[in-house]
Amino acid sequence: MTATAYLGPEGTFAEQAARVLVPGDELRSAVSVHAAIAALRARQVDGACVPVENSVEGSVPATLDAMVEGEPVLAVAEAVLPVQFSVLVRPDSGAADVRTVATHPHAAAQVRCWLGRHLPAATTMLTDSTSAAAVAVLEGRADAAVCAPVALAHYPLAELASGVHDKDDAQTRFLLLRRPGTLPPPTGTDRTSLVAIAADRPGALLEVLAEFALRGINLTRIESRPMKARLGEYQFFLDCEGHVAEDAVGDTLAELRRRCTWVRFLGSYPRVGAPRPGPDPAGFAAAKEWLSAVRAGRSA
Repeated sequence: MTATAYLGPEGTFAEQAARVLVPGDELRSAVSVHAAIAALRARQVDGACVPVENSVEGSVPATLDAMVEGEPVLAVAEAVLPVQFSVLVRPDSGAADVRTVATHPHAAAQVRCWLGRHLPAATTMLTDSTSAAAVAVLEGRADAAVCAPVALAHYPLAELASGVHDKDDAQTRFLLLRRPGTLPPPTGTDRTSLVAIAADRPGALLEVLAEFALRGINLTRIESRPMKARLGEYQFFLDCEGHVAEDAVGDTLAELRRRCTWVRFLGSYPRVGAPRPGPDPAGFAAAKEWLSAVRAGRSA
């Protein structure tokens, strides 16, 4: 049986996402995103399920950093979960007893207004995951935890409130990571992820973006993250529609490899969401045939 690590402990949204992405796998909780990906690199597990992006708070920096700080890992699938929280307390506690609320930073951002209205005197304490917050309540280090509702099935706590959120349609995207190997085949509705370091010259980032625009490829996300070596040095994480096996996306990545000082391919995998028109495969194929004919002296 294959095994998949996820951001734990038990009862996190990452565990729910893992059950969607790899329903037959043995699931092993990890104390952090870095720990889950480290277990994958060390061949202790076959996959890692980690959060990468939230519709309210944006990208998850720990995941982006862990994907590039070490041996390559590749995203092979994604899952998007709607996010609503429960507030859990010890069975003998009520709202009047809550002075500290523990939760993950991204969860805190999604319930900030709710906490301000319903628990205005409480101080927020940040934890590595929402389930770690539940453990903090059990151990007496916090009075309440903002958790995934499934945490109730794992921890002997009481639900103070359910359906807690500031935005009705909040969602979190999770990636299933594996070690490099055979890529998932194109489905026609795919996403490709990569990270690049643009050359240090005027217009270098514009040149990177132009490679996608020239080929009609839609960028779905672009984000800069510090290199952590010297102030002012950044790497750019990009997601685009399409698969590296397709001519348009493959040509783009090859050109970025030529123009940038460093590029790491992070995966091509089926994308959640409705299909949208992309680059015309027939047009790219016809162009390649024409070029081959020109090079062979058969046509001008």
